[in-house]
Amino acid sequence: MPSPCRSALRHTPHEELHDLVCIGFGPASLAIGVALHDTLSSPDAASATRVAHPPKVVFLERQTKFAWHAGMLVPGATMQISFIKDLATLRNPKSDFTFLNYLHRHQRLIHFSNLGTFLPLRLEYEDYLRWCAGWFEEVVEYDQEVVDVTPERLSANNPKISSFVVRSKDGATGQITSYRTKHVVIAVGGRPKVPRALPTNHPRIFHSSRYTRVISTLLKDIDSQHHVVSNGKCHAALTRPVHVAVIGNGQSAAEIFNDLHSRCPHAKTSMFIKGGALKPSDDSPFVNEIFNPEHVDELYSQSPQVRKAAIAEDKGTNYGVVRLELLEKIYGTIYEQRIRNQDKGTWQHRILPYRHVTAVEDLPGNGSIRLHIRNDSSAFGESSNSTKETVDVDAVFVATGYVRNAHEEMLRPAEFLKPAAEDTNSWQVARDYRVRFEAGTVGDDAGVWLQGCNETTHGLSDVLLSILATRAGEMVNSIFGPSLEKASHVNGAAER
Repeated sequence: MPSPCRSALRHTPHEELHDLVCIGFGPASLAIGVALHDTLSSPDAASATRVAHPPKVVFLERQTKFAWHAGMLVPGATMQISFIKDLATLRNPKSDFTFLNYLHRHQRLIHFSNLGTFLPLRLEYEDYLRWCAGWFEEVVEYDQEVVDVTPERLSANNPKISSFVVRSKDGATGQITSYRTKHVVIAVGGRPKVPRALPTNHPRIFHSSRYTRVISTLLKDIDSQHHVVSNGKCHAALTRPVHVAVIGNGQSAAEIFNDLHSRCPHAKTSMFIKGGALKPSDDSPFVNEIFNPEHVDELYSQSPQVRKAAIAEDKGTNYGVVRLELLEKIYGTIYEQRIRNQDKGTWQHRILPYRHVTAVEDLPGNGSIRLHIRNDSSAFGESSNSTKETVDVDAVFVATGYVRNAHEEMLRPAEFLKPAAEDTNSWQVARDYRVRFEAGTVGDDAGVWLQGCNETTHGLSDVLLSILATRAGEMVNSIFGPSLEKASHVNGAAER
């Protein structure tokens, strides 16, 4: 294994005024750290003077260690974007943080090339991100849940907001720590979205984001009289097989549905989808250009009505769709059952279309769950009336996406700064992702930037990995300026 590396950023005591506090340390914030490192450590002194001291930066992360979609590291699952769209390559192919350099450092570059693919395993890409995150251990505070972000004025003589106080709570001790900073980036990702009919805290119902973290323990805990379980896998059925339901019709739902077939070959699995069929994602070359960095400029410059229509048209690339290879594999599984028995009701694995879960009922005895379901498939036949069904299952995995509104709660103390002219309750951002405050209320050298929650203005790529490298460079430029001259303790300029 390669020796640990250290970024160009240095630890700053929390009592000092920071130049930047990044809330969240997922890929978006990590990419900003990478862009800062590349700027500060540029070897090309011919075009700019080297920076004498790095800006004072800290990353606050709720998790106890770096992890990226750890609950969906399904065996065999691959990335859905090219490794070239990593944390650095599209901005600086010579960066230490390219995926190819990661492979080189781990002595796997030639072996990866033999795979003949641009799509790494998700497991490997998570390891790449964790390796990059390891460079920044000095400036990351883990197990810190940010409570709020409050504007403040450093001087009574200055009517403008010149800094912010970010308060975070230690997950282990409950202690509150305050960080004063001129700039804030909020990049906390999404929170699991669960349909209203389902409980959010149930021992047998889980969001897809927890799948690989809980599935082995879950299988062991399900009533042993129904099956024999060893090492998180079902080996034989004694009275009846375990029955697992998957709700959702996108990539995560399909991956869980497919994984259960090999992980627990004796289990019965039912996939409830709201539409008529699983649909393939469109990753053809021309369509993929909506994830090019320049598309953000094109989209942002349009009217809200045009943007909304364009994003709705583009959603077939990412929402409620499945990669064709996986879709075909699942179809093969279903077809093999059809060879053996034409009666779908007897199949071990089923995809049930036009289904909506309306209620959940706990059954006595063994922890099973009864799902109350509305079946709308009759609307496509002779009758337009929905029918009601019940299905008894042992566990449910809900793959219905995420909501991205955590910033609204964090910024509640700053609501008095919202522009009076805005006709929406949501925070609005400029093209450079900077939050729009009431004109004249916040100083030029202070502000808040949002990442991963700007889909309605910046397009689908805002919540994905596709433009992280380019966007991070734009963020560094927006916050610090092209030479990092805004950092209070920087003596000189850095190459951009």
